[in-house]
Amino acid sequence: MDPDTTFSLPSLLCEEDESSLNEIKLDASLPKSEDDRYIRSLIETESKSNDYGCVCVSDDDKSRNWFKCARLDAINWIFSTREILGFQFRTAYLSLTYFDRFISRRFIDIGKEWAIQLLCIACLSLAAKMEEQVAPSLSRYKAQGYKFESSVIQRMELMILTTLEWKMSCITPFAYLHHFFSKVQDECDCDEFLVSKSIELILDFSKEFNSMDYRPSVVAIASVLLACDDQLTRNTMELKIGVVSSLYSLEKEHIYLCYNLLKDIKTKKNNTPCLMNSFSSLRTHWSPSSTIKRKLRFEQNCPLQKIIRR
Repeated sequence: MDPDTTFSLPSLLCEEDESSLNEIKLDASLPKSEDDRYIRSLIETESKSNDYGCVCVSDDDKSRNWFKCARLDAINWIFSTREILGFQFRTAYLSLTYFDRFISRRFIDIGKEWAIQLLCIACLSLAAKMEEQVAPSLSRYKAQGYKFESSVIQRMELMILTTLEWKMSCITPFAYLHHFFSKVQDECDCDEFLVSKSIELILDFSKEFNSMDYRPSVVAIASVLLACDDQLTRNTMELKIGVVSSLYSLEKEHIYLCYNLLKDIKTKKNNTPCLMNSFSSLRTHWSPSSTIKRKLRFEQNCPLQKIIRR
């Protein structure tokens, strides 16, 4: 990282976090819109953005693997904190969008786990201010293994705002779900379960891919199609897309590719039920009275598995 952009912490205390994850309840109360023109305007806004498809990846395998693990930890923290603070899923996803956009423009040196954690807190805090009716005080954001003063988080927020050029009103896949379901529901008996299934697919996708890799509308329609039918061929998928006139400007190839990536993630997840992943709490209840302290969980050989606790 450039020395001029290095984070400065007046105090950095390590403390254990004994809070446990509660069961995450899928929230189907998402924004609804039946206005094709409105949806088209969102898609057109996406097309004008320079963020999508421009993700910078390090050529160094060690740095790339380290950041993959660090990002996985960020996702774990964001969504578990979402549950604790009662945020909407789109708030958590928006914070991850800020995280990915920031990382695509600024580099964090390998090994600086505290910088990743500070970035997570600041991104979620900013997202809450954008989406939630009441944003909690900064003292309510509990870091994994660290304690940051409010003034430090505020400086990180300002760095994010300036780096992203104060463009914080980002589109997420959740803005499209009800519209897309309303268009395909004649062929798919849409209910709360299918909406929840689509949400879960989007969350799992965010774990594997940078939110800037695919446009939100592409992720949204692919998740809706997969929630309704996981056996679509290219031809049958195009027929279903044809009933959604607002998708006229999207590349069908991108949708089909995203559909198959989501399907692969779903298959892998179903075949490895014993592995802990970022969103396993969607299905599993963690007792608040448990005496087992929460630990970082990563894939085997992840360089971030150890964290100092005092």
